[in-house]
Amino acid sequence: MYTLKTQPNDQGVLEFIEQIESVKKREDAYRLLDLFTEITGCEAKMWGASIIGFGSYHYKYDSGHEGDAPVVGFSPRKAKHSLYLAQGEPNREELLSQLGKHKTGKACVYVNKLDDIDMEVLRSLIQQSINFIKHRYPTTMK
Repeated sequence: MYTLKTQPNDQGVLEFIEQIESVKKREDAYRLLDLFTEITGCEAKMWGASIIGFGSYHYKYDSGHEGDAPVVGFSPRKAKHSLYLAQGEPNREELLSQLGKHKTGKACVYVNKLDDIDMEVLRSLIQQSINFIKHRYPTTMK
């Protein structure tokens, strides 16, 4: 049976951020931590080795695969910050077009540095993601 690798754990978020070598990436990580905490009203929690997540929800796909994931989150990776925001929200692309310099993947929005993006648009994307997930799944926001 498949076991999800990305589970919430007791690793310290601040200790994780302090281990980031690049001063600029570390500063951006603290800015993201403040922003996500303010918007979600949740305490940040480490998910797996490198994802800082906020809240949680339980999903179950038609295939039968199910698990838990943070409602929103981010990971200050060496190359780019990975922002974990909801897929499938109808207005997501419109906001992304206003975000600034970024790339998207299957499940993430990638940003090199926060100076490259509009933080108010990011704020809207985070709130939009929370609303979308809450509408679709039972969530815990604490």
